[in-house]
Amino acid sequence: MTIGSSCIAVVDDERPQRDLLAAALRSAGYATVLCADGLEAIEAAPHCNLMLLDVRMPGMNGLEVLDRVKTEWPSLPVILLTAYIDVRDAVAAIKAGALDYLEKPVDIDELVAAVDDALGYSDLAPQSGARLDIPAYLVVESAAMRGVLEQAARVADSDVTVLILGESGVGKEVIARFIHDRSSRRSMPMLRVDCGTLPENLVESELFGHNKGAFTGAEAQHRGQFEIADGGTVFLDEIGDLPLSIQPKFLNVLETGLFRRVGGDSEIRTDIRVIAATNRDLEEDVREGRFREDLYYRLNVFPLKVPPLRERPDAILPLADQFLKKRKLRLAPATERLLRAYDWPGNVRELRNAMERAAILAHGSLILPTDLPPQLQKAPLTARPGSVLVGDMDEIQRRAILEALAKTNGNKTRAAALLGISRRNLIYKLRDYGM
Repeated sequence: MTIGSSCIAVVDDERPQRDLLAAALRSAGYATVLCADGLEAIEAAPHCNLMLLDVRMPGMNGLEVLDRVKTEWPSLPVILLTAYIDVRDAVAAIKAGALDYLEKPVDIDELVAAVDDALGYSDLAPQSGARLDIPAYLVVESAAMRGVLEQAARVADSDVTVLILGESGVGKEVIARFIHDRSSRRSMPMLRVDCGTLPENLVESELFGHNKGAFTGAEAQHRGQFEIADGGTVFLDEIGDLPLSIQPKFLNVLETGLFRRVGGDSEIRTDIRVIAATNRDLEEDVREGRFREDLYYRLNVFPLKVPPLRERPDAILPLADQFLKKRKLRLAPATERLLRAYDWPGNVRELRNAMERAAILAHGSLILPTDLPPQLQKAPLTARPGSVLVGDMDEIQRRAILEALAKTNGNKTRAAALLGISRRNLIYKLRDYGM
């Protein structure tokens, strides 16, 4: 990350704390100026891009400094630091113009992320800095999934090739649709080609088209998807299954925009944006000679990894509700517990199929556990690593939190992401459980 000339004022009356924060920020690429009290902070304010401000200091306290800064330099972002979380202080600080507040001891990952966000250097920030609008066909309930969408939004209005990675059924085509719908090509078609289901001898004709008489059965000229989608987007699903014999021709289209129909002599120019997706490990395929290395690097300009459903358990019930919405059905509490307990190896596709089956079997307006597929009815009602808590038992929640913290070596920011909750929510739960 290249920060350039961004300078952070670190304001704290305790020298060890100032030095620690400054070292972390310098490691992240920021310049710092250290202030021991409120007066030094006021002097530094006009020369800095952001201020980290301790609340409890002798003399002029943090809230008083905040008030002065927002009066004289209203555009300067201020993040408050406090060892004593007081809801009244927090509310007053936000109303007074503080961008955020962090609790001491400060989590370094959270600190750097907060500073990146405040200064617009976050890798996950939307391209325009505006609020990300989530379309109705998408359910976003986890930080991980929102991060995917925010990155997708950044790349949408460009012609950069996007490679969407993820297990079968996670919703890669939905992400491709999101990118197309936010792009300048949205008024033109997005065509889908499933490289995994087409017979090898038909792939070339499907992509490039063919002339009459090009092969047995070619009784008329056929336009391929690259020609039909001119001006729009082509979504190539399961790109890892593209035959090796076709890959050089496809690479040529990516690099030059030119191709020939099967049996044709003249080159055809097309203006398309390619989005590809796969559930395979393309790097492994390259090593094994199943996929061209030059094509892999040409596709992998902007990779997006869609997390499996088991890693974003907060999305399970909202997705289920969405699939049942048109049928005006709802889930019984026991059904909800089973849905959250299940591991979902088939991801969102499996959940959608399960809801369609349950809707057919349901009596009345309630989906009962007996309406679910047999494998779901047998799901153990225990917490899974990487999931948020099944049922209402505090002990199950406590164990899941401990597992997440163990997996992340005690890093609360990463543990919260693993659990699918905010870091602040995790801190509240740790306090509730005396942890």
